[in-house]
Amino acid sequence: MWLYIVLIVIGYFAFGRFLKSRYGICSSRADLSGKTAIVTGANAGIGFQTALDLAKRKARVILACRNEVKGKEACTQIKDLSANNDVIFCHLDLSSMKSVRHFVKEIIQNESHLEILVNNAGIGYCGKGRRTEEGLHYLMASNLFGPFLLTNLLLDLLKSSNPSRIVFVSSIIFKAASIDLSNINMQQYEPAMGPYGVSKLANIMITRELSQRLQGTGVTVNCLHPGSIQSSFFNKFPFFLRVILQPIASLFFRSEFLGAQSSIHCAVSEEMEGVSGRYVEECRVTSLPPHATDANTARQLWDECSRLTQL
Repeated sequence: MWLYIVLIVIGYFAFGRFLKSRYGICSSRADLSGKTAIVTGANAGIGFQTALDLAKRKARVILACRNEVKGKEACTQIKDLSANNDVIFCHLDLSSMKSVRHFVKEIIQNESHLEILVNNAGIGYCGKGRRTEEGLHYLMASNLFGPFLLTNLLLDLLKSSNPSRIVFVSSIIFKAASIDLSNINMQQYEPAMGPYGVSKLANIMITRELSQRLQGTGVTVNCLHPGSIQSSFFNKFPFFLRVILQPIASLFFRSEFLGAQSSIHCAVSEEMEGVSGRYVEECRVTSLPPHATDANTARQLWDECSRLTQL
């Protein structure tokens, strides 16, 4: 009896791993020799895995990270793992519009072309009411305003390098969020579901609006949900809970490698050539609910982001 139960459990976990290893993998073998890519937040997690994959494809990869020590360590690791020495670190703090402008100035001075921009960096929580020196809500600045400004300031370089691609990493949590245009900077209140969901819904709307503005330029922009990713979250739990929860997490949560697959797919896959303004899950284009596709709200959001970032 016990042997039967053990075999069922082992089979269940093995099947889960099989599904994770076969489902949602970028199958493209695109060679990126001669192309340049920027990946924000590339020092860890899915950003690191995305940058590593692009480096293995022989791209020149720029790791745009806030933490200089971790960014340089990641740079060394990616060089070693990819056998590609054309990987560099550049400091970028997306919560600071001043830092974004300085970063872009350096890129324009030092890079003659840019084919891939992956807006990966983001934070999940920053403490209620935290503000930047520029008066922006810290999380919204990191997840929305910074990537918005960065992308817009790099558009001329991306256009002159076409065909080129822009990728925004969103999250499925957007489905529980809503946009209040009068409070996008969280000055009046913070929504019950938190600013994170708002920022991820805004990423999708900005993607769709930008795709309209980029028609005919040879530049595409898409967004994605990476999936639920394994992390060190369970390390904070008591031992007996870790024993129970970690195997479940290993079955249902994706590894960082798998979590990066949709980002990579949007950045390099032949299937995404010429595709713009779409939302991707598991390396497949999927539909969006009506509240994420309101064109009028997207245009007004764009204008508000432009005002707040002084674009």
